[in-house]
Amino acid sequence: MASRNSRGFIEVDCRQTAKHGQYVSGDVFLCQKIKEEDRVIAVLSDGLGSGIKASVLANLTASMALKYTSSFMDIKRSAETIMNTLPICSVRKISYATFTIVDLHGSGKARIIEYDNPPFLLIRDGRREPVESVEIALERWQERKLRYSRFHARLGDRIVFFSDGVSQAGVGDYRTPLGWGRANVAAFVESQTAADDRISASGLARALVAEANRLDGGAAKDDTSASVVYYRQPRRLLVLTGPPFSPTRDWELAELANTFAGRKAICGGTTANILSRLLRRDIEMDLSGFDPEIPPAARMEGVDLITEGTLTLGRVASMLEAGDSPETARPNAATRLAAMLLDSDVVQFAVGTRVNEAHQDPNIPMELDLRRNIVRRIAAVLEQRHRKEVFLEFR
Repeated sequence: MASRNSRGFIEVDCRQTAKHGQYVSGDVFLCQKIKEEDRVIAVLSDGLGSGIKASVLANLTASMALKYTSSFMDIKRSAETIMNTLPICSVRKISYATFTIVDLHGSGKARIIEYDNPPFLLIRDGRREPVESVEIALERWQERKLRYSRFHARLGDRIVFFSDGVSQAGVGDYRTPLGWGRANVAAFVESQTAADDRISASGLARALVAEANRLDGGAAKDDTSASVVYYRQPRRLLVLTGPPFSPTRDWELAELANTFAGRKAICGGTTANILSRLLRRDIEMDLSGFDPEIPPAARMEGVDLITEGTLTLGRVASMLEAGDSPETARPNAATRLAAMLLDSDVVQFAVGTRVNEAHQDPNIPMELDLRRNIVRRIAAVLEQRHRKEVFLEFR
């Protein structure tokens, strides 16, 4: 999930694995983007124990935390309401769920509220950055302490938070008798960012869970969740497809392609030829990853990918709707374009509306134009399933 603004971009992801032998994780992660307020709120709740009961209580906790945080309800009041709602374990006399709430504004203002989860990590310039926190006591539940932290995130900062399935991974093993431990988790995160300073939120969260699972001997001893909020520059992609309605506007398309700050893809032979002519750049065929079902890609100076138009876009739409991963699919122009779309945060489509007789039945109304419908399908799945910022412009 991501949120765009003039300074930075908020990327959020979480990876989880259930305790060995359980089909449902007792950890619950929820995230909400409030576009009009330029905020992203992420919540990780860990239900006591494992299985269905833990999952239900963690889900209840995370849902309430998300709702109260998004409405700017007072922290104490929110926490009191959550605590009053959750039952207490009759044996251990503790709440049935813990939580971590990360509330990050597009300007970089961050606040984090934690109850009984391992303390979060702030990774800045590849190193753990200490953050001051204050303890908040609740009037009714004096023995329960909340940790509250506020700071201003900088571009490149990562906020890493996790359930105790991560910090306690490997407990009982002679190498980690007391578990992995927060300090070792921090060192591992630092090593990952040192190896790849552009590692995504998804990649870092996946690496954390995989390492915790390895320490547990490949069979997780507890529900294990790792979440990462990455505040950075947005990755932008421009997709140009179809010639403008009027040939007199071809120069506008060339100017857009020439000045766009980000990666660029052209979908359609006519569009590519227009830009090649106006920008005076040659088109070269790229026969790597040849696939008899998908026309091959091509190259042009200043453009990251050139593909055929409607057929390739249609295959991309089907892949995204089916949830197919381009990383595991047969390499071709469609999978390359799908990978570019998924690796971008802000996707801008410039869709030409000149009728292509090869793909347009003159008896079908203009709003049912094949190319535009396919682009709308791609935009919908990018926005709804992958939380991308998508802009459609018809020319």
